[in-house]
Amino acid sequence: MTGALVAGLLAGYGIAVPVGAIAAYLVTLTARTNLRTGASAALGVATADGLYALAAVAGGAVVVPLVRTVQTPLRWTSAAVLLALAAHGTVKALRQRHDARPDEPRLTARNAYLGLLGLTLLNPLTVVYFAALVLGGGGGSATGPAQRTVFVLAAFAASASWQLLLACGGALLGRALTGPRARLLTALASSTLIAGLATHLALSG
Repeated sequence: MTGALVAGLLAGYGIAVPVGAIAAYLVTLTARTNLRTGASAALGVATADGLYALAAVAGGAVVVPLVRTVQTPLRWTSAAVLLALAAHGTVKALRQRHDARPDEPRLTARNAYLGLLGLTLLNPLTVVYFAALVLGGGGGSATGPAQRTVFVLAAFAASASWQLLLACGGALLGRALTGPRARLLTALASSTLIAGLATHLALSG
């Protein structure tokens, strides 16, 4: 049981910690809204990781070949959505560049959760990652139902803790950005980073 717990934690951090477009978007989303919205978005990302971990332990040998057949269109769809988010962020930042106080956020916590859940689910390589760990014996001998449950919950908890840390960082960033110029530069930098990561995602594989 302990082996499955440790393996799940390591797997969750392994997929969550590398900085990508989702992480960049989560930080800037929290910075321009509030911690509650950002935390909900963070849990959306962690839920997707948990679902993919569940799919991997439930039937990784069967799921992986199916995922690989659709990973290219899903990768392109994910890249397109990220590019659209980057463009939207740029346009919004330019429109509000002269506002001392930007418009109050209209994004609800529920929509933030569902949005980041859906966006993260567009990355099918996550289930391949978890399946490779489980099938390769890296799941801490997660062979029984109890061990598999512990592995999935630990992976979810690890991902959630990291995503919530990113959201807290975004909230602190939002408090530090008191001037319109600082907000503009940060928003443009974030959009550029997201667009670059989306382009890399589309061209990879």
